[in-house]
Amino acid sequence: MDTLEPSRIDKNKKRERAQPKHAQSVTPLASALPANATHWMSVWRRNYLVWKKLAIASMIGNLADPMIYLFGLGLGLGLMVGHVDGVSYIAFLAAGTAASSVMMSASFEAMYSGFSRMHVQRTWEAIMHTPLTLGDIVLGEIVWAASKSVLSGVAIMIVAGVLGYASFPSMLIALPVIALTGLAFASTAMVITALAPSYDFFMFYQTLALTPMLLLSGVFFPIAQLPALAQHVTQVLPLFHAVELIRPAMLGRPFDGAALHVLVLFAYALVPFFLCAWLFRRRMMK
Repeated sequence: MDTLEPSRIDKNKKRERAQPKHAQSVTPLASALPANATHWMSVWRRNYLVWKKLAIASMIGNLADPMIYLFGLGLGLGLMVGHVDGVSYIAFLAAGTAASSVMMSASFEAMYSGFSRMHVQRTWEAIMHTPLTLGDIVLGEIVWAASKSVLSGVAIMIVAGVLGYASFPSMLIALPVIALTGLAFASTAMVITALAPSYDFFMFYQTLALTPMLLLSGVFFPIAQLPALAQHVTQVLPLFHAVELIRPAMLGRPFDGAALHVLVLFAYALVPFFLCAWLFRRRMMK
């Protein structure tokens, strides 16, 4: 027994060294949640410093697709459609495009870039050897993805305002809505990232969730044109609630049911965060 005891002690010490230092003093639940209110900012800043080197190319890539929709459909199809809900079609489309660009930018950053840092580059594993918890990393990634999406939404809103398709200063009300929308879609996309075995997995989310949401949420046409059943389904989609808040702000119109829309977006931001934090802990701690 005396000869075996030192070897057992050595094995225990090796296990302790293999774990991040902070993981030895926190419970499993605590490791899946942010350590405090500010640690996530270090993750956000790290991602920002990396992104800053390729900022121009990144912004052009994020803006190209929504701008094509805005001017291609707005000017081309708008000549045939004329006015929608009392405004020109391109003005109607501009608000929907701002919301949809936030959805796409936040989702793609949280999925493809987040997966690269977590699974391919193993950046998360390196960060977890610091005082930061996994929850800090997840929150930092979500806020970073939302920050990038805000740039996309605001850029389209500015272009629409300069061309006279949005009302100033009422469109400034859309700024916090754009930020909340970015958080909602980034948080939801992180759940997909936590489940993804490879990049190919994201195509299912794009095809089965993002594309139908883009077509059904009032981006390109009023949802009143949809069948009654489809209208009820649409009202549970986060993009619909984002459009219902951003469009009145950009067109200078009164809000209808603003409290409900904000509440739904908050739910999409908070509930998926706790779910993906739990899923990431199961994945990273195996």
